[in-house]
Amino acid sequence: MAPSGQDSSSKDSSKENNQRRGGRTKAVLPVRIKAKDTAGHVFEELAITLDVTPDGVRLGSVRRELNNLEEVTVFYRQRKMQFRVVWTKKLKGTSEFQVGLQAIAQEREAWGMSFAEYKSQLAATPLAASQASGVGV
Repeated sequence: MAPSGQDSSSKDSSKENNQRRGGRTKAVLPVRIKAKDTAGHVFEELAITLDVTPDGVRLGSVRRELNNLEEVTVFYRQRKMQFRVVWTKKLKGTSEFQVGLQAIAQEREAWGMSFAEYKSQLAATPLAASQASGVGV
C-alpha cells in the first residue's frame, strides 16, 4: 500500500524521471566544502558524504542553503574536486541540508574507491551503449 498522498503511478513516473546513471555507493566520509550560500556569502565548513558515485555525491550535515547550479569545491584527504549543485533538501526539524552534487570534471577514483559495478551498470544502459559506439568516429 502506497503512503498517503501517493499512488503507485507516481512511483512509476519517478523511476522514469530518475537522472542517475548508475547505483550509489554508501560512503560516510568527512569532507570540507567551500561554496557560496543563497545569501551570496562564501563559506567553508565540514560536512559528510552519504553516498558517492564516480560523477557525483550526496552530502549531509550542510549547515547553509546552496543555490542550484552553484559551484562547490569539496576537499577530501589531499584531493580538491569541483562540483555543481543539482538539488538541495532541508531536513525537517533541523537546520541541516542534504545536497546533491554533480562533478564538473570527473576524476579517476576520486574517492579512493573502485566503481567497477557502477561502470558495468553504465555500460548496460542504452544511452551509454550508444555513446560508447560513437567514440572514435
